Amino acid sequence: MGIKPTYIKAIGSDLLKDHIEHFSGDFEQNKVAVAKTTNIVSKRVRNRVAGYITRKINTKRIS
Repeated sequence: MGIKPTYIKAIGSDLLKDHIEHFSGDFEQNKVAVAKTTNIVSKRVRNRVAGYITRKINTKRIS
C-alpha cells in the first residue's frame, strides 16, 4: 500500500498555509522544516511532503 497523493497534498497545503515563513525553494531546507513543524516519522512521507512544498514554491502556485 502506497502513500496517496491527496494525503501528501493536504499536509503540504496545510503547512504552507500555517508556516510559509519556514519554507523556501530548497528541498534540503524544506526536509528539515517539515521535520520540525510536523510529527511525521516516516522519512519517505517527509521527503514527499518536502518535495511537494518545494515544487509549489518554485512554480509560484501558492494558494
